[in-house]
Amino acid sequence: MDSLYENNVQGNDTEAHSAYGDGFQDDYQSSSPAPEEDAASDVTEGQDKDNQMYEGEYQGIPPPDEIKEARRADRREARMKARLAAVGKKQTLADQYDSIMEECGHGRFQWTLFTTLGLSLMADGVECFVVAFALPSAEKDMCLSNASKGMLGLIVYVGMMVGAVLWGGLADKLGRRRCLLYALTINCTFSFLSSFAKSYGIFLFFRLCSGVGIGGSIPIVYTFYAEFLQADKRGEHLSWLCLFWMVGGLYASFTGWGIIPHYGWGISMGTEGHFHSWRVFVLVCFLPSAAALVGLYFIPESPRFLLEVSQIKIPHTQEDEFIEIQSETGTAFQRCMVRQMTLAKLVIKNLMSLASPELRLNSLFIAIVWFTMAFGYYGLSVWFPDQVKYMEYEENESNVKTFHHERVERFNFNFTLQNQIHREGEYIHDRFISIEMRKVKFEDSLFKYCYFEDIHSTDTFFEKCTLQNTIFYNTDLWHDSKFIDCKFENVTFHHPKRGCHLNFQEENDILIYIVSFLGCLAVIPGNIVAGLMMDKIGRIKIIGVSMLVSAGCTFSLFLCFSPASVISFECLFFATCASAWNGIEVITVELYPASKRATAFGVLNGLCKLAAIISTSVFSEFVGVTKIIPILLSCSAMVGGGLMSFQLPETRDVVLQ
Repeated sequence: MDSLYENNVQGNDTEAHSAYGDGFQDDYQSSSPAPEEDAASDVTEGQDKDNQMYEGEYQGIPPPDEIKEARRADRREARMKARLAAVGKKQTLADQYDSIMEECGHGRFQWTLFTTLGLSLMADGVECFVVAFALPSAEKDMCLSNASKGMLGLIVYVGMMVGAVLWGGLADKLGRRRCLLYALTINCTFSFLSSFAKSYGIFLFFRLCSGVGIGGSIPIVYTFYAEFLQADKRGEHLSWLCLFWMVGGLYASFTGWGIIPHYGWGISMGTEGHFHSWRVFVLVCFLPSAAALVGLYFIPESPRFLLEVSQIKIPHTQEDEFIEIQSETGTAFQRCMVRQMTLAKLVIKNLMSLASPELRLNSLFIAIVWFTMAFGYYGLSVWFPDQVKYMEYEENESNVKTFHHERVERFNFNFTLQNQIHREGEYIHDRFISIEMRKVKFEDSLFKYCYFEDIHSTDTFFEKCTLQNTIFYNTDLWHDSKFIDCKFENVTFHHPKRGCHLNFQEENDILIYIVSFLGCLAVIPGNIVAGLMMDKIGRIKIIGVSMLVSAGCTFSLFLCFSPASVISFECLFFATCASAWNGIEVITVELYPASKRATAFGVLNGLCKLAAIISTSVFSEFVGVTKIIPILLSCSAMVGGGLMSFQLPETRDVVLQ
């Protein structure tokens, strides 16, 4: 028994052997027989350890448990020091980079970058207006229904939402310049092709792809430009960059006004068709994106991104090593798939890291501010022109002339018929030649031996009419679309106009361009105020005060009863919103580290487009019904977002991490 215990002691590690000591072993061997010792051990085995006397205590040797606990504490302390050292290294890197940017100053290169990235932002502004301006003509050229029109308006925002999340996530892994090049190339390609689309489905697909491309411009542009700016100029120059979005709106309004309403701008394409003026407008709208794409080829990658990438050199897990092996072996297709899957996993992992404990609360607050701001802004931006048009429609309806039981015989109609309703009339041997019919309706009328030639009609219908021995030659009056429950007796249609007729003077009311142009022009004062005050009073005050003032402007719409008053408050609303948008975009750049900056901006901008889709769908349903609900929804969103913005940390003096 003695030799067995000696072997057990010798088999322990050096720490245990030295802890018990040789003296303990000698005392044990000279004690009573082993069975009695075992019995004594059995007696004391269940007692509390605190009541036992540790033999090495007389020698000043700590018990084994305390030694292990001390070593664990040492290891924890070492790990903590390593983490602090890593954080300190990153902090030092951020400070050094900021110092370098400050020494470089703000010179020719920054202004060149400012112009190039500004053109990318301008292309995004154009994209938001191009469909709204081209839609009235495109719907006639492609015979679109109201449901199709709504889908075309929303599909652009859907594409931009997807593009913002996609390109924002990729920009943190592949680089800002590289992803912006890809995004602008996609936008240029599909914007160009959409102007030649003949069918609604193809046009819809091209605009969706164009939106996916341009969706990456905002998150990448602000991230890219911020990483070339020194701290004391960052807020100011990012605010000046926002002016390009307004320039894009002005460009779209001006070119749309100058091209679309003029049918002569179209290009003949033989006898098969005509390249209408709205297609020329769509073609012109891709030029800012193309110019930005050319300029971007002469711009280098962000040094801050390159420094971030240089910190990751070797794999840290077996999974990473396995992925590296796979990416270097197998067929070309297999290697490509492994790299793409690895990139997708990295992007998703980076995306999920936005909900980490250190970022979770700020991400939630800034997301609420983005959503509420976009909900109120985009909803009213659609509601304003629709409300103005509805007011004009009501005014026109009050001027509609109604004719009852008229009898017209052997008369030559050679003048425009507009805003008229003819009920239970008789038209015998009448000729309708080279005229326009705008918002004309014939009800329960008789047409006998009449002749229609070269007719251009808009919102013109024949309902429950009887037509006898009548000829239609080269008109857009179709048997199945313009005639409702009518009776035909010996009626012929010769050389009907193919497709849907475009009445540019009627369908492209000049008011839509004026409203959009004035709204974009009103953004200039807001941008100037934001640029001058951003670094003086801070981002939080800019956002909060601007959103609350915008809410007040929205509430004042209850006092608007004319198109002029609505347009005036629209300009005031856009001017105050511009400052809030500038502050939101600046603080988003500064709130996140370099490895997550574009990803976070992309997610928030995608959330912004989701809010735009929801608000435009909701607000458009109340045009002509009531203005109370749109005003209350927008006002509530602005107030909630403005108050929430005060919960965000001020980043005016923060170094970009």
